[in-house]
Amino acid sequence: MLFYTGFGTILSLAPYSPAWTSLHARVHRTLRSRHLLPKHQRLLIAVSGGQDSLCLAQLLLDLQPKWSWELAIAHTDHCWPQDVGIATHVEIIARTWNLPFYLQTAKEAIAQSEAAAREWRYQALIEIARNHAYQYLVTGHTKSDRAETLLYNLIRGSGTDGLPALSWRREIAPDIQLVRPLLEVSRAETYQFCQELNLPIWEDAYNRDLKYARNRIRQELIPYLQDRFNPQVETALAQTAEILRTEVEYLEEVTRHWCQSVFSKSESGIDRVDRTILRQAPLAIQRRVVRQFVRDAIAIAPNFEQIEQLTALITAAKGDRTSTFPQGFYAEVTDDWICFRK
Repeated sequence: MLFYTGFGTILSLAPYSPAWTSLHARVHRTLRSRHLLPKHQRLLIAVSGGQDSLCLAQLLLDLQPKWSWELAIAHTDHCWPQDVGIATHVEIIARTWNLPFYLQTAKEAIAQSEAAAREWRYQALIEIARNHAYQYLVTGHTKSDRAETLLYNLIRGSGTDGLPALSWRREIAPDIQLVRPLLEVSRAETYQFCQELNLPIWEDAYNRDLKYARNRIRQELIPYLQDRFNPQVETALAQTAEILRTEVEYLEEVTRHWCQSVFSKSESGIDRVDRTILRQAPLAIQRRVVRQFVRDAIAIAPNFEQIEQLTALITAAKGDRTSTFPQGFYAEVTDDWICFRK
């Protein structure tokens, strides 16, 4: 089938590619070793039209006979001027592959910010998955995305929990799993795959706009680091993200046990922490317990300075207190307890 891309180039798309490449083999092994997408499941593939999602869709289509999945393609239209034509482009691909196609279009143009677009996009995809009984939402995030996200969060001052960011699999809504099978595949590899199989990539103008921080990281910072420091910087950063992910999971499990030991309520119903017990914990755990205490007691996400103030109360004198938190709250030492008051 022949059709036009967004830049007027005619490309062909074969209905099915029987080729078995090294990338097919790698993703097949990843799916098996990490138990990401069980057999006989209904998978909804998020396809933007770009190289990563096209590569993902083709790989899953080719692997489908081995896994007996039910596949479908979903696309979200933000109603941005530069997006005109993409939805039709993706629909043609889905129809050519004989896959169900679902489109969610914004009622009005989504604010052109990374956070707003991402939030709306995921909610739209969840709605499609829920309405059509797909248990798995599969996205084409790559090793390159993982490296960029780590740098982005590091620059913004995210703590350890924020650095891993992209995980292989997580529950994104009740009974819906978000799965990213390409986290060991680079963007260069997805581009080469699309070129070899003649897949019609839609070059999204949004991805070239340097007013967005992620695009600057992708187009300026990563190439600079590759040229001046480490040609394999994407791999190094992605591996760091994977190490951090497992370590954060372990720390969170340990923290849950400490919280159960030190959290309680006074007779008057005030949230409090037993600081005599918490003194025995390492500083890393103390900070995590304190952060969870703030979230539970006054329903805010504390910043670094607020966590440090509360952590200092673990060894402070009776009567010491923090500065005022939002909504007039403050924490105070009362004998063996740290309590929140207003």
